[in-house]
Amino acid sequence: MYSDPKECLYCQNNETLKNLMIEFAQLRVSRAFLFKEQSYRGRCLVAYNGHVNDLNELSDDERNAFMADVCQVTRAMQKAFNPEKINYGAYSDKLSHLHFHLAPKYVDGLDYGGTFQMNPQKTFLSDAEYQQLIDEIKKYM
Repeated sequence: MYSDPKECLYCQNNETLKNLMIEFAQLRVSRAFLFKEQSYRGRCLVAYNGHVNDLNELSDDERNAFMADVCQVTRAMQKAFNPEKINYGAYSDKLSHLHFHLAPKYVDGLDYGGTFQMNPQKTFLSDAEYQQLIDEIKKYM
């Protein structure tokens, strides 16, 4: 499925996007977001700047820059929160704009040893708590 950039959450940067996540960094070729739903403490997303549907549509240089952005964010998340593992998800069944979900997993935490849930709707924070998480990530970027 190919989505229309005029209807794309990331391209339109609309209220729906802002209700789901907080943008906290402009990277080489992408933007980094913190999810508002924080069942996986520190969960982020990296979205490519251009409206492309899949990683294989990028040139080698574009792909390398995007993956460098993803690695930059996950390295910062690892240092900030020390999860046991960070799960990567590149699901685009219904929203075909290249993006990676980055879900930290903790031993004895939600879904450890299994697939992370897209939006468990369990854990929301105050604005100050979101800012604290963002500051921790950015400290290591």
